[in-house]
Amino acid sequence: MSETDKTLGGMVEPAMGPGGPAIEAPDDVVVEIEGVSPGIGDQAIQDMIVQMNEDGSADLIDPTEEGQEVLAEEYSHTANLAEILDDSALGELSSELFSKCEEDLESRGEWEDALAKGLSLLGINYEERDEPFSGASGVTHPLISQSVTQFQSQAYKEMLPAGGPVRTTVVGAESPEVMAQAKRVKDFMNYYVTEVMEEYDPDMDQMLFYLPLAGSTFKKVYFDITRRRAVSKFVPAEDLVVNYSATDIRTAERITHVIEMSENEIVKMQLSTVYRDVDLSSNYATEENEVTEKMNEISGLRPPSDDDMYTLYEVHTYLDLPGFEDKDTDGEPTGLKLPYVVTIEKNSGAVLSIARNWEEEDPQQKPLQHFVHYKFLPGFGFYGFGLIHMIGGLSRAATSILRQLIDAGTLSNLPAGFKSRGTRIRNDDEPIQPGEFRDIDAPGGDIRSAIQPLPYKEPSGTLAQLLGVLVDSGQAYAAIADNKVGDMNTNAPVGTTVALLERGSRVMSAIHKRMHYAQKQEFRLLSAIIADSIDEYPYALDVPAEILPQDFDSRVDVLPVSDPNIFSMAQRLSLAQTQLQLAQSNPEVHNIREAYRRMYEALEVKNIDSILQPEPEPMPLDPASEHAYLLRGEKIQAFPGQNHDAHIAAHIQFMTMPLIKENPMVFSMVLGNIQERIALKAQEEVQMMMQQQMQQFMQEQMAAGVPAEMIQPPQMDEAQMQAMVASKVAEITVDLQPQLMPPEPQDPLVGIRQAEVQLQAADQQRKAQKDQVDAMLDQTRIEQQAMQAQERLQATREIAEDRAAVNRERIETQEDIAVMREMNKR
Repeated sequence: MSETDKTLGGMVEPAMGPGGPAIEAPDDVVVEIEGVSPGIGDQAIQDMIVQMNEDGSADLIDPTEEGQEVLAEEYSHTANLAEILDDSALGELSSELFSKCEEDLESRGEWEDALAKGLSLLGINYEERDEPFSGASGVTHPLISQSVTQFQSQAYKEMLPAGGPVRTTVVGAESPEVMAQAKRVKDFMNYYVTEVMEEYDPDMDQMLFYLPLAGSTFKKVYFDITRRRAVSKFVPAEDLVVNYSATDIRTAERITHVIEMSENEIVKMQLSTVYRDVDLSSNYATEENEVTEKMNEISGLRPPSDDDMYTLYEVHTYLDLPGFEDKDTDGEPTGLKLPYVVTIEKNSGAVLSIARNWEEEDPQQKPLQHFVHYKFLPGFGFYGFGLIHMIGGLSRAATSILRQLIDAGTLSNLPAGFKSRGTRIRNDDEPIQPGEFRDIDAPGGDIRSAIQPLPYKEPSGTLAQLLGVLVDSGQAYAAIADNKVGDMNTNAPVGTTVALLERGSRVMSAIHKRMHYAQKQEFRLLSAIIADSIDEYPYALDVPAEILPQDFDSRVDVLPVSDPNIFSMAQRLSLAQTQLQLAQSNPEVHNIREAYRRMYEALEVKNIDSILQPEPEPMPLDPASEHAYLLRGEKIQAFPGQNHDAHIAAHIQFMTMPLIKENPMVFSMVLGNIQERIALKAQEEVQMMMQQQMQQFMQEQMAAGVPAEMIQPPQMDEAQMQAMVASKVAEITVDLQPQLMPPEPQDPLVGIRQAEVQLQAADQQRKAQKDQVDAMLDQTRIEQQAMQAQERLQATREIAEDRAAVNRERIETQEDIAVMREMNKR
């Protein structure tokens, strides 16, 4: 669709931005369109899109049917879709979202009720009471207000220091270029937050007062089109409504920001083409929620009765809009709901804007984050817990006991009682003033019998002790860290100090880490908006000002300057003092100057360099002086042009001393200086060789008759130069290796040990030979035993055979005798 595309129903030009300015069409203009009779004024034709052609003719596109596909493709990504959809679709969408928002509001009704009741525990207003008697004390114990004020003052200083709340860190490898980039980003972010975003400081101040009360606060980070810059706006918890099932701001299916906006502000948004130009219903009084009503009551404020204010619901949700559906590769709708931001005026239900809530280049169409959730303590659901929830019961009990003690003192000091009917006291309706004696007529002249005071007791000591227990319990919960830090002994051992800090800061440290995490998310959203909306630095730098969008890339991460592990100056000072004590206990392995610098930084001293002595500049030294520096634990440095061979030889002899061998730190420093000198020597030799080659080349060229101004010396790149230096370093190292690792004299104990090993080897050899002889004897004995057994077996076999032969002969003889007997019988 071209830039001249317009709608008949409002003549809106999309090229002017979302919800472009309204252009009223004169009543006497008749648009002639091919195929459509002139004068047609039904709603269907008015809702169609008119595409103007170059020849003056026009074509109609139906936005409710196939024309919706054209709309989805032709309208810009930032267009206000409420200007495109028809009134019926807008009405249905408004009704659906409005009912869901009301359901979300009703689902947290008990939460609002508890917060509203808890706000009365601040004790800002004095409560006039007529019970149990007129003029009874209405004071509120300041347990909650004291804890809130203490937290706010402490957190405000840590989260928004005078030097700016932003610091940066390099992601990945560090280089001078990236470090300079990180410094530019840090300086600009601090300048932008503290100077340009004028609302940031007061909003943060108010948010930190509100956070410990409600347990949850929010920051809305967005680009304000009317201010033409990024904005980080404080949003109270009662003005941000989420669906019941939400547990995190990033994954909530629906987020509703309830906005109170004046008529003039709405007109500004309409003129800026952010809101649709529609008439809003007037004479509707804005309804306050219970929390806002209680806060106005405490502050002594009363909302005006005029009709200048409107209530808007800005709903961040997921929708499947007709004509703007998510489609697959075949162009068919997938049914997936996409993230949108819909703004609805509460009383009239008019949809002011519908904006896409994802980056145009994002293929996954992930929703953009605009809200940051600050939590005091994590609750059971989406909203956090504050001091009202955690020690509200203690505050109510302390208030009740305090009122009882004051009332008991009042009744005890100004007692009441009974008097007889005949007793008359002059001016008995006026209290007796100090030093005044008043006339009284008592029957019988006995005043004691005529007047009987009631037996009021003095304020109870038990209640006073109980009040102290309740207050101590509440203060221990809300302010335990400061109490522990203040009670620490400065002369205590380091381990005791660290243990007390850890034990005393657990609760506050966890709260501070949550705030640090939320502020980190806030600064990242701000940096993304700055990178997209600002083209150059507004002040002079040593780099082109147009480099700003390139500086805000993934190489630099934006973080809060606050330390998540340190949340108060007392704690920071204690840790710095502990570091200084450790450094002073062993100065050989510590940088004392840096320890003192950190101590001054913890004290927030300005211009520390003017207090500390400047570090001495390194100077070239002779080998003996370098050895003296090393023995004092000071570093030494090699310089070009020195006699490196002499220094290396002296250092090698120095390393052979027993004292140096037993000191690993000094030994490693000497060895490091030797390696440094090897590198310098290699570089100097390579440079000298290059100069000689250059002179030889110049002489050859001049000898050949080439004019000196025409001679172009050969160039060598850095890689070749480094390769030559590396080769020379290897050569020098090989030459020095025997000197760096000389053969050590043999220890006498080693000789004795070697003799013992030789004796053991000879003994083992003798035992082996003896074992071998024993084995041979055993083998011979076994063979002899086997032979004897064989002979014994042979003799046994022969005896058995002889016996068998004798038995056979005996049997045969018996058989012959039997045969002969048989023959004789016959």
